[in-house]
Amino acid sequence: MTNNQLGVLHALDSAKTQWYHFTAIVIAGMGFFTDAYDLFCIALITKLLGRIYYHDEKVNKPGILPPRIAAAVNGVAFCGTLAGQLFFGWLGDKLGRKRVYGLTLMLMVVCSIASGLSFGKTPEGVMATLCFFRFWLGFGIGGDYPLSATIMSEYANKKTRGAFIAAVFAMQGFGILAGGIVALIVSFAFDHAYKVDSYDVIGQMSTVPQADYIWRIILMFGAVPALLTYYWRMRMPETARYTALVARNSKQAAADMSKVLNVELNPEEDKVVAAPSNSFGLFSKEFAKRHGLHLLGTTTTWFLLDIAFYSSNLFQKDIFTAIGWLPNPRFMSATHEVYRVARAQTLIALCGTVPGYWFTVALIDHIGRFTIQLIGFFFMTVFMFALAIPYHHWKTHNAGFLIMYSLTFFFANFGPNATTFVVPAEIFPARLRSTCHGISAAAGKAGAIVGSFGFLYASQSQTKPDPGYRPGIGVKNALMVLGAVNCLGFLFTFLVPESKGKSLEELTGEDEEDVRNQKTISDEKVPV
Repeated sequence: MTNNQLGVLHALDSAKTQWYHFTAIVIAGMGFFTDAYDLFCIALITKLLGRIYYHDEKVNKPGILPPRIAAAVNGVAFCGTLAGQLFFGWLGDKLGRKRVYGLTLMLMVVCSIASGLSFGKTPEGVMATLCFFRFWLGFGIGGDYPLSATIMSEYANKKTRGAFIAAVFAMQGFGILAGGIVALIVSFAFDHAYKVDSYDVIGQMSTVPQADYIWRIILMFGAVPALLTYYWRMRMPETARYTALVARNSKQAAADMSKVLNVELNPEEDKVVAAPSNSFGLFSKEFAKRHGLHLLGTTTTWFLLDIAFYSSNLFQKDIFTAIGWLPNPRFMSATHEVYRVARAQTLIALCGTVPGYWFTVALIDHIGRFTIQLIGFFFMTVFMFALAIPYHHWKTHNAGFLIMYSLTFFFANFGPNATTFVVPAEIFPARLRSTCHGISAAAGKAGAIVGSFGFLYASQSQTKPDPGYRPGIGVKNALMVLGAVNCLGFLFTFLVPESKGKSLEELTGEDEEDVRNQKTISDEKVPV
């Protein structure tokens, strides 16, 4: 313990892993479970929305969402998430983490339910209502990113901090998996309750009227886990680091932590906190000097990662159809198509997505954030090129494609998808931590927007694009572009510092600043 470090902060850094740490992981993690469920379940229902609302009798094939509608439905939540990350990240530093933590959760609950209740007199009216609520759902989700990461980093001890933050983020994998499972159950139930032939046999009658309930139930289920954790989230005390370093109240910080952690704290020890600590702002030269390259590193790597990660996740169904793993929509009923798409996504999540997250949790405090991020980007690049270069070979070898495709998700999650979330919560000063994490996360969502809109158009066939779309560069070339994006992510990782095994104050320089403040106060007390 350095002489200047507050007793309460030292107690947090050296505290043994306790039951409350696991409670905090679950409380914060259930928010991420909901986030992932809500963001990725839309990919399971877009084909169904096209069949229900945009069938054209003149075209002998199931209806699909028009390009602008598909882009809006897939991408509008990301626009809301980006805005929410910036707003709630800033608000979390101004008002405190806890005060705005419950607001984000309630916004998710209300908008999840409202999304499933989207109605209108015309298809455009239904889609406009859905997009409106999906934007505000994304806004709430956006707030959960900086707040959950910051809260977990400020509660954790320095020995296992990386694992705790990564465990919160790993709940995203279970959220993606849960989306697939819920869609499987709901579509299976409707498929057996309303048995109909495929589209090529009975045309639009293959989409039973009751299919309209399927997408609504899937969307509304996202409110359940968020609602279950609201009470416990409201009972969490403000983090000691915010109370001591930003609110400047060490006694309250000690009292709060004594209630939830099995440690004895003496607030009288914490005499330094009244001194003004490093007070440079986000747009100051001092911040640029100390943390400018760090912020550039966290924003660029998250931006590049999300281009590849979200485009691959949202358009799995299109990739699987292109390689022949999913049948042509004409040979399925609407409910059975949802079932087949959900089954494919669940299999990928189970085999690649979920294991990758927990490998990170197990190893992040042993081999470090920097190494894991480099490994992840490297293998994502390798496997993306391995899919793209012999692309036509995989059309007759589906099993090999699925293995390689699963490995790209494994190394995304045992790699930059986890570390880009962890590092910004550790390397910035307490009073700017939530803001900087929000900026980094918003850069990621900008990448998700590029990926979701860009891949939708780019992956179109060069010779036979879907109706309403212009010819694109094809799935093969789109995968090549994603491989190049991952390669850039590998290079920009060298701007990100290693934070393993260090206290937050050591990483941000707040210890050094407090030493100078102590000396200044001591000098002022010396009689002249």
